[in-house]
Amino acid sequence: MRAFREAVEAHDLDAVEALLADDVVFSSPVVFKPYRGRAVTAAILRAVERVFEDFRYERAIGEADGRDHALLFTARVGDREIGGCDVLRLDASGRIAELTVMVRPLSGAQALQAAMAEQFERIAREAEAAGARSDD
Repeated sequence: MRAFREAVEAHDLDAVEALLADDVVFSSPVVFKPYRGRAVTAAILRAVERVFEDFRYERAIGEADGRDHALLFTARVGDREIGGCDVLRLDASGRIAELTVMVRPLSGAQALQAAMAEQFERIAREAEAAGARSDD
């Protein structure tokens, strides 16, 4: 999905959030249970931007007008190099309904898990604040 890729590459997390369906399902590479909802998914993606260094998309897979897309990326967490893939599924209105992230190698996933665990309280606060704003 070109709009998602361009927003991520521009570090425009507000634009990324606008592309998410209200009931988006985010599947993390380091947590078994998926997260549901725009507020928590956006908060997680903001944390990922704080954690990843030297992030870049290398390749996109999928038809431009299709509902399924894969964006292959590389990044670094601390001294660990990571290869990964964002798998996106769009709903009928073109918003991201599902976002699944996969990473490798195991040492990179472990570094990512540790770094994201340090972000957990901030993610929860941001998601709660965003949820409160959307209820107004």
